[in-house]
Order: sequence, then C-alpha cells, then structure tokens
Amino acid sequence: MTDRRRDAAETQGIHAGAGEFPPPFGLNPPVVTSSAFDYRADQVRYPRYHNTLNHDLVAERLAALEGGEAALVTASGMGALSAIFLGLMQPGSHAILLDGLYGGTTDLVEGLLKPLGLCFSIWNGEPDQLESLITEHTRLVHVESPTNPLLGIVDLARVARIARQHGLISVIDNTFASPVLQRPIEFGFDLVMHSATKYLGGHSDLLSGAVVGSNVLIDRIRPTAIRLGASMNGQDLALLERSLKTLAVRVRQQSANAGELAGRLNRHVAITRVFYPGLADHPGHEQARAQMDGFGGMLSFQLAPGFEPEVFLDRLGLIQPAVSLGGVESTICQPSRTSHSRITPCERARLGIDDRLMRLSVGLEAIDDLWDDLRLALCPS
Repeated sequence: MTDRRRDAAETQGIHAGAGEFPPPFGLNPPVVTSSAFDYRADQVRYPRYHNTLNHDLVAERLAALEGGEAALVTASGMGALSAIFLGLMQPGSHAILLDGLYGGTTDLVEGLLKPLGLCFSIWNGEPDQLESLITEHTRLVHVESPTNPLLGIVDLARVARIARQHGLISVIDNTFASPVLQRPIEFGFDLVMHSATKYLGGHSDLLSGAVVGSNVLIDRIRPTAIRLGASMNGQDLALLERSLKTLAVRVRQQSANAGELAGRLNRHVAITRVFYPGLADHPGHEQARAQMDGFGGMLSFQLAPGFEPEVFLDRLGLIQPAVSLGGVESTICQPSRTSHSRITPCERARLGIDDRLMRLSVGLEAIDDLWDDLRLALCPS
C-alpha cells in the first residue's frame, strides 16, 4: 500500500483552519449561533452564504485534509452534489456517470436534473471505454470509488487524465474512503465531494456535505449552493469540526476491523460473496492498493439461499440495522430497501442488488464481539 503523508490527516484534522482565538475562548473555536450580522462590515456575513466563522474554519480544514485550495460545507451530501451539477452544467450540457452509483445520486439525476434538460451517459468503469462517451456538450465526469454498495474501484489517475485531456471537470464522491485513505486531488481530480454525515461526522448525530477543489471551481459552485439554501448552522458545524479531530484514528481502526471481518465472512458457508477491495480476489484489489492507504470500513456480502434476510437481521444484537453509515457504532442495512430503494426493481436486479445483499458499516467495537454477533446470526435455523 502507498505511504503518502500518513501523519498528515492526524495533524490536519486537529489543527488546520483553527487559527488563534482570544484566551477566554480556550482551545476550542467559539460556536457562532448568530443569524444576523452587521451588514456594514467589509464582508456581509450570513449563514446561508456559507461564510460565518464556523463555516470558514471547517471548510479550511476539509480543504487541507483533501489537499485542495478551497472547500464548501453544505447541509447534506445531496446538497453538495446538487450544487456541483447545477452550478457547472446548464440545459443541454452532458455529464458521464459511473455505472452503479449511490441510489440517491441516480434519483437526483432521474427526478430533477434530466427534467431540467441536463443530459447523462452511463460509463461501465473501463477506462478504455470512457472517451467514446465524450461529446461536444460533455462538461464533467462523476464517479465513486469505492462505490456504494458493491465496493467497485475506479482507476482515478486514468479518469482524471482523460477528463483533463478533453477539458472536462472530474468529480468524485469520496465518502467511503474519506481523505484519510484516499486523496483524489493527488491523482488529478478537480472536485471531491462527501456526504459528511458519514465518516467526516462519524457519530450518527449530524447531517452535512462538502465539496473540495480549486478556488476557481468552488467560486463557481458557491452561488448555486447559496441559492439552494444548502447551508448549516453554527452548532452542527461545531459538531463536524469536533469530529474531524478524530477522523484519522476512527477511519484507520474501522478499516482494520472491516478487513478482518471481510476475511472471516469470506470463509463462512452462509455467505456466497463478500464485496471488499481488501480481499485478494476482489477485481479492484490491485488498483485499490495502488491508490488507497487502506481499504475502508465498508463491506457488503450476499446471504446464501436458505438464510432469510429478516431472520438474520433480527438475530443481530450488537450490530444495528439502520440507514446511513460511517459512525463509531457498527450498522447494517439492505441497500435494496435503503440507499437504492428509489431506483427501479429492474435496475436493482441488473446491478445485483437484492434483499440478500447486506451492506455493513464496521465501527469501533472489539473485533471478536462483532464477529460473535455475525457468527451467531448466521447459524442455521
């Protein structure tokens, strides 16, 4: 695995953007709860403009973590993604999307962006096939890596290089990896977005999103984010800033736990397949080794016929069935009923997402406790 600046995330997550505050505030930045500011100042500040003290601090820290010039913190991951598409495209513009994206992204495209006149093509992930989809109207390429929920891996450097050769903006959803394990800007990507609700927040107690990139691109996106009203309040920004301080230690341990569980599940008779890039037989294993500093805390697995999904879920005690992911506690869900419930049954079937597919977000619990919970739930009836 690569060994690029392994101490950077630990340090940046705590210190980047913090600056110096008057002694009465102590070590922690103040939480600005005001929604009204003196308009006669050099800069008109207003929470919806994403420019209060807490907005600026968190944005600067996220930019440092991802290696970007600037960042924008939004009220959700979908708020960030909507601002990207609507800020960088117009009716008639074309974008290329990786096949098998998060269901919410697909729903955004089908339910809002296409009716507004934006055009899209689906790419199968093979770098040699990407250029054939580019037209004179193509403006951007959007991918995930690892993908949600099947943990597919994309060759980031090749995608970024092809996009740049054709004057396209390359965008990646880096939620599953986080900047601790993967920094796509280092491979040439223009924009990195997150559902910060997940690993960046990490405690299942806030909703947030983020996009990181160059000053020029963030300035292009910002007006759309303001018009969408996708802003956060001071309290939630303070929670996010607190969480970033422990991001590196959380993600590294979650990744270690997930790797151990993936190996054990891969040998279990009740599981027909495990989707985890850390496994040697995963088709993206070597690519993941080349561009990630760990394989992440997310994995999915397919229950064998004869093991009823509801029975399995009901038997779990420590691992909780729940929507979302990336928290300190381990959670599990069926993507067919959660993240991908709004895409068509035919599309789910094509992707291989059925009720037997389980997506496991591995937390910080003791590994043997997690394994005991899974092992007992997988016992024959």
